[in-house]
Amino acid sequence: MSVLKIALTKGRLEKKTLAVLKKMGLDCSELESGSRKLIYKIPNYPLEIVLAKAADVITYVEHGVCDLGVVGKDTIMENGNSFYEMLDLGFGKCRFALATKVEDDFYSGCKTRRIATKYPKVAREYFAKKGMDVDIIKIEGSVELAPLLGIADAIVDIVETGTTMKENGLHPIEDIHPISARLIVNIASMKLYKEEIFDFLKKLEDNLED
Repeated sequence: MSVLKIALTKGRLEKKTLAVLKKMGLDCSELESGSRKLIYKIPNYPLEIVLAKAADVITYVEHGVCDLGVVGKDTIMENGNSFYEMLDLGFGKCRFALATKVEDDFYSGCKTRRIATKYPKVAREYFAKKGMDVDIIKIEGSVELAPLLGIADAIVDIVETGTTMKENGLHPIEDIHPISARLIVNIASMKLYKEEIFDFLKKLEDNLED
């Protein structure tokens, strides 16, 4: 049986994915040992785990150095291109939202709005569907600062509880897209290791929480 290689997004998604793998009966003890390794072999299943940043998970799967990956829908929408999105894992839930300062009326007036975001592709496509011409400002850090400093009229960002926005005088005015962790598969791997991949997918799906 071929050994599959799966890339996991480091952090919260990694921990939640490992919890499911353990429910499947996989021995993940080395990953939980505090080791700083980035590649791990599962001793009781033909699987290697690669730990990576979210955008790199997509890169590794697209280039075929990993057969599968677990990554958030947000990263897929911003960076994804050529792979199969096979399974909604149901954890890591949040949403993309458009948010403004509480006192602002975003749609009043005729000026071109400035939108600050870490996700320019998502924001651009959202406003294109609305037929709106906007200026997108790419922000790497705390996007909530942009309206407070007057550099943007609104932000497009991930919202989980909304607490950070509320504490900074912002509020979501429109939901853009729900987000959760997804399992993605390399296109060539699906042909080469179809039986192994579907066997893994079935086991994974059987152990997901309802």
